[in-house]
Amino acid sequence: MGYLPIFLDVSGRKCMVVGGGEVATRKVESLLEADAMVTVVSKHLSDQLDVLRKRDAITVLERSYLRGDMAGCALVYAATDDAEVHRAIAVEARELGILLNVADVPELCTFIAPAIVKQGSLQIAISTGGASPAFAARMRRSLEAQFGIEYAHALRILRGARNYLKSQVMDAAERSHRLKALAESELLDALRMHDVAALERIVATCLGHEVALATLGIDPASLDGHGWLNASQ
Repeated sequence: MGYLPIFLDVSGRKCMVVGGGEVATRKVESLLEADAMVTVVSKHLSDQLDVLRKRDAITVLERSYLRGDMAGCALVYAATDDAEVHRAIAVEARELGILLNVADVPELCTFIAPAIVKQGSLQIAISTGGASPAFAARMRRSLEAQFGIEYAHALRILRGARNYLKSQVMDAAERSHRLKALAESELLDALRMHDVAALERIVATCLGHEVALATLGIDPASLDGHGWLNASQ
């Protein structure tokens, strides 16, 4: 079975999680992080899901799944202990053309959920094609040790650079050249070394001598929650 690796934009779109346990809770949290509109169908909710319901962060149908519940959804996660319910949901999802993930049952899925390494806007998805979620989790832990918070900060700077250059009168080729220079610079090394002066030099060299972190909407002190980056360094 082959899989196409993609990232879906579910912001503002209706998504459903059938189930209310630990696995379902993780699925709900990931959907909320992606700004989806989440409906949970379950007779019982975990403590975390109950808190989310009380905050009106999710919609809850406190009952068993009924055919037709998934209508209009962008995707559905099924995470219950009932194999028969899972099979019925899988049939309906295929009829309606709705993306479905059934926890630990890859043969019923139309997509599988990868293990994710996340640092700010950086997301690295790891999949074993359903062969071993445990091995994917092992790979995630390994990659988490390699990709630190500096990657999140670097992407904030790069996003600011892209937005700034788009606002300037500049042809696309020149804009691309400057953004590539910044992406391939020693930006990450400067962030790892907590060197604000080096960051400012890199930005000015790659984007233009008039450009500073502040020009990109970046407060140097905000680049680390512990405040080790500051203008006095």
